[in-house]
Amino acid sequence: MSLDTVEFDVRTDEMLINMGPQHPSTHGVLRLVLRTDGEIVREVVPHLGYLHRCAEKIGENVTPIQFIPYTDRMDYLAGMNMNLGYSLAVEKLCGMVVPEKAQVIRVLACELNRIASHLVGMGAYGLDLGSFSPFLYAFREREHILDLFEDLCGARLTYSYITIGGVHDDLPAGFVARCRKFLDYFEPNIADYHAMLTDNHIFVKRTAGVGVLSRDMAINYGCTGAVLRASLDRTKGDPLWDLRKIEPNCGYEGYEFDVPVPPFDRAPPGAMIGDCWHRFFVRMLEVVQSVRICRQALDRYPSASGAHRIEPPRTLPGGEVYVETEAPRGQMGFHVVGRPNKDAVPLRVRARSGCFSNLSVVEELCRGCLLGDIPAILGSLDIVMGEIDR
Repeated sequence: MSLDTVEFDVRTDEMLINMGPQHPSTHGVLRLVLRTDGEIVREVVPHLGYLHRCAEKIGENVTPIQFIPYTDRMDYLAGMNMNLGYSLAVEKLCGMVVPEKAQVIRVLACELNRIASHLVGMGAYGLDLGSFSPFLYAFREREHILDLFEDLCGARLTYSYITIGGVHDDLPAGFVARCRKFLDYFEPNIADYHAMLTDNHIFVKRTAGVGVLSRDMAINYGCTGAVLRASLDRTKGDPLWDLRKIEPNCGYEGYEFDVPVPPFDRAPPGAMIGDCWHRFFVRMLEVVQSVRICRQALDRYPSASGAHRIEPPRTLPGGEVYVETEAPRGQMGFHVVGRPNKDAVPLRVRARSGCFSNLSVVEELCRGCLLGDIPAILGSLDIVMGEIDR
């Protein structure tokens, strides 16, 4: 009997596989429980809590100034942006008006941190998919930004620089010139990243058409940031959803920059709006826009009026506020409630994590995919577990 006439009865058993919590592709201490049928993933369940540090409860037991260093530990790759979100919430509760100079410095610091954050996201994403060189290039450029931050506040990761009332210190002597020099050096190098990843045949095969997140699904799950923007379609009238444009703070309304939203002329064959490739490419385009904003902030700084900081009140008034800012990984919100007796310590502090909502969609994206696509899908969400667990 020939093999052509033999019928094979192939059966597979489902398996539960733990991916993490110590796995290089989970970008932190995240545990994914995968239910697989051979190479096909039937279900993905994220398990959180391995990095939980009671940040919100701590915020209800210390003064707002004392809580600033704890915000650094949320999204520890974008500490400046975390500092800004909480500071704006407390300032709104107290009715504070921050001087123009402080606002310009805040914009400069946050956009430099956005570049550094996206560089880590880009480099680590390449590493997840088996490409080592982009990671080295990304960290080479990021070191220049960390050197600037070290000159600015003495720290390289957790800054506590943006604080209530402005920023901790004015720009040091020569900082503007050094920052311009870095931007002039960095901007031409972006083409190298496109050569190594964006247009790389293997990278495109691993990301184009993989993990497609529809517009409606992104909205229903509360996705924000690059994850949401990569699923929008400007040709269909979708809004350019970026809080720096829609609900600007720190004078962002006076800066000229674009919000990258598909479709893109550079999209490779097989790519679909909302897939892993688009989420990666949106972040690459946002780096270019952050460079534009930094140059404008450096131009404004010499003529900016006011001091770098004003003294905040000793106590918080009664009432509550909620403020969201456009952080590198999505909208980061802080809810602060003052005590009726005008105590110095808030009654309630709540943080709304953009990464948490972005991660919640991972089960939908991974259902029915191949086991090898899990790192590509999870890495395209660019999560940081410190922000999710808090």
